[in-house]
Amino acid sequence: MAAANDRRGPLAGRLFHSVAIRLSGWCRQKGRLVGRSGPLTGVRVLELAGIGPGPTAAMLLADMGAEVLRVSRPTSMGDGSAPIYDVPSRGRQSVVIDLRAEGAAEVVLQLVESADILIEGNRPGVAERLGVGPEACLARNPKLVYGRMTGWGQDGPWASTAGHDIGYIAITGALYAMGTPARPSIPLNLVGDFGGGSTYLVMGVLAALLESRRSGRGQVVDAAITDGAASLMGMIYGLHGGGAWSDDRASNLLDGGLPWYDVYETSDGKHMAVGALEPQFYQAFLDGIGLSAEEGARSPERIPELRKRFTEIFLTRTRDEWATIFDGTDACVAPVLSMSEAPQHPHNVARQTFIEIDGVTQPAPAPRFSRTPSQVSSPPAAVGSHTRAALIDWGVSDVDALLDAGVVRQA
Repeated sequence: MAAANDRRGPLAGRLFHSVAIRLSGWCRQKGRLVGRSGPLTGVRVLELAGIGPGPTAAMLLADMGAEVLRVSRPTSMGDGSAPIYDVPSRGRQSVVIDLRAEGAAEVVLQLVESADILIEGNRPGVAERLGVGPEACLARNPKLVYGRMTGWGQDGPWASTAGHDIGYIAITGALYAMGTPARPSIPLNLVGDFGGGSTYLVMGVLAALLESRRSGRGQVVDAAITDGAASLMGMIYGLHGGGAWSDDRASNLLDGGLPWYDVYETSDGKHMAVGALEPQFYQAFLDGIGLSAEEGARSPERIPELRKRFTEIFLTRTRDEWATIFDGTDACVAPVLSMSEAPQHPHNVARQTFIEIDGVTQPAPAPRFSRTPSQVSSPPAAVGSHTRAALIDWGVSDVDALLDAGVVRQA
């Protein structure tokens, strides 16, 4: 500790640094200061900043209490303002390192010495060329978990080519399976980037961290969006292989092929979602729309007739009227809410599914823990706003000299 303190300069600098570090773990959430907490408290994560699934994975780790240090490029600094609407950037400190500058790789490797996990989302080979690839990092910290987030993976004929979510899920069968008979529908970037990417990266690095703490040895986690999206399709591929799922879109159990698992327009141009699969839930649905068991009897040949009948019935009331009718029932029917409406739904309000930080409504941390609850430790920070204090705290030497040389930048 004495050696680390000796690098922090005169007394005034050390006092300022101490206060800055203490305050950086707090934020205002609806006017209330909230400290860092969660099951990952004490875990240090180094994030080499990227886009898409990498930042979301870092957010999930930070939400669960990990201390995440984001390393950004100088070109990301902008005007120095905090990006309050960049929700995936919440919960961590931000430093700027010019990874192409002489000596920058050594700065990252010093940070690696204090890290449990590193995540990066460059194309294969880029981190190695910058001197911060797995071999260099594991040589510096043999227990490190090195998480790599890419679309195509670290190998394969397309590994080094550019791509986006829509292409990644296109080659897994996931995109083909969703949509209308006429064409596939784009499921935002939830299935690829965040489902097959962020979620699997987090699962992978945490599993590797658990193993590392048993074995004392780190490893590389290759999280490819194509692999993750294919994995998410496991049940559908099983149904397909068993002859219970057709390649024809909108003809299956869960893709709108059945009138009792579909979306219906209401009289005000809004929609209700119906998922009444099981017999008892289907009967509750029929009760709600005013049909008898005989009138709503299910059979393959009655599918067109029932879809037409349900469509006509839902058009007789507004969405909110239908929502009131089905509220609290087991009919498995729910109103389709906009992003503006969803935070106000009574269930979401009761569970505090959404929170507000700096005036920005956003999803609360998930999942929930009974003993070590997750919390958002800080709003998104201005890029480079913690460079000096955080680098010192993480044990980097000669920070002021690095600042003078432009290797690292302070907002």
